[in-house]
Amino acid sequence: MSDLSHLINHQFRLASRPVGLPTQANWSRTQELVQAPPPGGLLLKTLALSLDPAMRGWMNEGKSYIAPVAIGEVMRAGGVGQVLASNHPQFAVGDYVSAGFGVQEYLTLGPDELARNGVAKIDLRLGSLTQWLNVLGMPGMTGYFGLMDVGQPQAGETLVVSGAAGAVGQTVGQMARIKGCRVVGIAGGPAKCDWVVGELGFDACIDYKAGPNAVKDGLKQHCPKGVDIYFDNVGGEILDTVLTRINRRARIIICGAISQYNNTTPVQGPKNYLSLLVNRARMEGIVVFDYAARYPQAIAEMAGYLKDGRMKSKEDVVQGLDAFPDALGKLFSGENFGKLVLQVAPT
Repeated sequence: MSDLSHLINHQFRLASRPVGLPTQANWSRTQELVQAPPPGGLLLKTLALSLDPAMRGWMNEGKSYIAPVAIGEVMRAGGVGQVLASNHPQFAVGDYVSAGFGVQEYLTLGPDELARNGVAKIDLRLGSLTQWLNVLGMPGMTGYFGLMDVGQPQAGETLVVSGAAGAVGQTVGQMARIKGCRVVGIAGGPAKCDWVVGELGFDACIDYKAGPNAVKDGLKQHCPKGVDIYFDNVGGEILDTVLTRINRRARIIICGAISQYNNTTPVQGPKNYLSLLVNRARMEGIVVFDYAARYPQAIAEMAGYLKDGRMKSKEDVVQGLDAFPDALGKLFSGENFGKLVLQVAPT
């Protein structure tokens, strides 16, 4: 094994819990010497990290589907990278992997930590590194299983997806089209709306920034027969508005609520929830980790769609570990166009 003593690992650790939007003050930038892997372990080099809205929830104290990031802990983040040193028979130096890298340049893991960090080989013949953080990564898995298992799409149904140009939204809309649904996106700004219709093949897209009644009027125009499936990534007023248009036996998938994540007041639940009663509809949450054993199924199917051109994958890549705090903020301002990726090292 080559000498690793010269390698320095730069990291971002959570210094304090944000109130509202995260700021530079919530992070501490630290460094430490890189450690060689123990017997049965690996040393991984981070190439790129996935920046996701869920990261904001992980920064909060309190019970959730996953433990919060502790103060002083390296910020949690999924990513892709390469094996730099291996004492494990199933991994060779140079292998590409996905894992829970955290916001840092290197990650040393013992044998008991490999599964906990989700270390898995990735095949670049199926998709590029950034696609492994998008359609073939956690956002794609979220969209696939949320749509297929919870949404249960049927040909001819109408699906609406918010955050349509984002990582999860682009997968949901394209999958729904492949399964024969009419697909209407909701996104912010003409460029994003034009892209999901012109490039991804959505039937229509509503620009929620176009005015106070844009979503209400857009749903009336583009969903004249109502909404059978709503895949919700934003919560808030948009969820309330869609609930007024759902059909009998509609399915609402609650994936995220980015409009609420930086609230300094309690999160507001849906005001129009009685529409679920009137329409005998169902609202159900999706947490992607529940489907980990089935990821290969989704990867194989969607890699096929990428290869034959039925699916596309757009990433918004920000360069450099030090750009992390500002890059994370792009998620909540809507600046990112496509899946937000932080490139940590050249690929």
